[in-house]
Amino acid sequence: MNLLLECHDRSVYHLANSQPAVFYLADREGGGILINSPEFSTALLERLNQILPLRYIFYPSHFGAKDVGRWRKESGAQTIAYGHEAKRIAGDIDLVLSRENRFSRTIDFLPMAGRTGSSCALRCKNKPGIVFFGPVLSTGESGWPELVPQPDDQSFETRLIGALGLQDLHYEYAFTDDFDPLTSRWGPGADVGIQQELAKMLG
Repeated sequence: MNLLLECHDRSVYHLANSQPAVFYLADREGGGILINSPEFSTALLERLNQILPLRYIFYPSHFGAKDVGRWRKESGAQTIAYGHEAKRIAGDIDLVLSRENRFSRTIDFLPMAGRTGSSCALRCKNKPGIVFFGPVLSTGESGWPELVPQPDDQSFETRLIGALGLQDLHYEYAFTDDFDPLTSRWGPGADVGIQQELAKMLG
């Protein structure tokens, strides 16, 4: 795991060469949160626990759900997904989110369907704000996460409507499923960069 960002109350790590991208959010209040899961590895689990004991595994969509049962069994972590997306994941999901769910005082979820049936982002609200968009946004030509049409979108119109709500959010850092540490722009100033790209698309 490579350290990307270190703040006073949380750190963000990235698993090199993971696709979809796998992140580890080491949060003082929420604990260790794995975002997407790769093929299970005892060595990786030990590394995560060295950083901060793994407590939760969050799936922004079914795309990033690998070896769910093995990760759940070996780590004892609770698995989390939003709405109907949980039904598309092979493995038990302990907490199926609804719009009323909030993870902790400083972490919540942003349902943004359209890419898949129940895609969902995870947001760290306290400064500096961080959003893990999963497949909802993708790296565009600018390097910033953008609303990029995909051939297997469930509904690009729904994605477009959901993206309008991003114009009111403030955060410094943003990560996506197609994150590449060499080419992706992820912050600070992610909200401004993303809003500018959305404005171009919306005309």
